[in-house]
Amino acid sequence: MMLALMAMPFAMQAQTKFHDVEANEAKGPVKSMVVNVMGRAQTITFTKEGKMTREGMTDAVYDADGFLQSAKMSFQGQAISISYKWENGRIVSQTMDVMGNQMTTKRTYNEQGAPASESINMGGQEMSTPYTDYKYDDHGNWISRKTSMMGQEMEQTRTIEYYE
Repeated sequence: MMLALMAMPFAMQAQTKFHDVEANEAKGPVKSMVVNVMGRAQTITFTKEGKMTREGMTDAVYDADGFLQSAKMSFQGQAISISYKWENGRIVSQTMDVMGNQMTTKRTYNEQGAPASESINMGGQEMSTPYTDYKYDDHGNWISRKTSMMGQEMEQTRTIEYYE
């Protein structure tokens, strides 16, 4: 028991240089996650220092504390610039510039630290997306949740692998 407690702070500090794990709504020594949304799987990998690699992402800019400030993403042939606003170690909003149009997504969190909802403002039109029915793994990270978008309910799942 004492040995496990002594090892725990090291495991928790394993990803303190970069906060990309937190940017992806997780915590702890995450090695990779496979996210499934609308039948499409995306794999995101993380170094032991917490820096993420994901398909289509380039030009990541970090602040002095290792929080992601902006990046460029390629999605279906489109170049998207994304900037992030952080508060208390969590992303509270992100702004995407897609072909000259800006979309801002604001996020609120539940008691477990997972997103409770996101609201997207697209040129003055706001759309809210609630997240419910969370299931968590033994590290306290969500692995399944339900959302409703434009009247259609769907489940988002992810598989997380840890450094251990």
